[in-house]
Amino acid sequence: MSEIEAEVKETAVEETQATVEVESQAVEESKPQPETKKEGPEKWGIAHIYSSYNNTIIHMTDLTGGETVSISSGGIHVNADRYESSPFAAMKAANAVIESAKTKGFTGFHIRVRAVGGVGSRVPGPGAQAAIRALARGGFKIGRIDDVTPIPHDTTRKKGGKRGRRV
Repeated sequence: MSEIEAEVKETAVEETQATVEVESQAVEESKPQPETKKEGPEKWGIAHIYSSYNNTIIHMTDLTGGETVSISSGGIHVNADRYESSPFAAMKAANAVIESAKTKGFTGFHIRVRAVGGVGSRVPGPGAQAAIRALARGGFKIGRIDDVTPIPHDTTRKKGGKRGRRV
């Protein structure tokens, strides 16, 4: 009896190993493959961000800069004049541009940031960084981020006269 019981146990062990192997193969086959995005031709554009201390304007064009895709400013999305240059208004303007660009099939863009320029400081306003961040979260590829603030090589004199502002 012991020999028969040993043979039965061995065959039972072999059968369970075979079923485990079949189940593991079935599990491997049924694993969902990671979905690959079907990519068509990439369509790039340029997002021009003009940020002053009074407003933020976001203007999306094609790569040549000749055709406007979408344009929005901070003043369109807020009620009061003092909020036109706020980061919130810039973010709302960027989201409006993103939605329009998605419907037109754009997949990525370059960003050009412009401040006021001229005699005063050439620092972009408070809405520039919020607009860039909102554009980055929009799901597009971002190429270059350039500063295209105009810098005068020969300019008018600063106000205040020869001896400067006297306090």
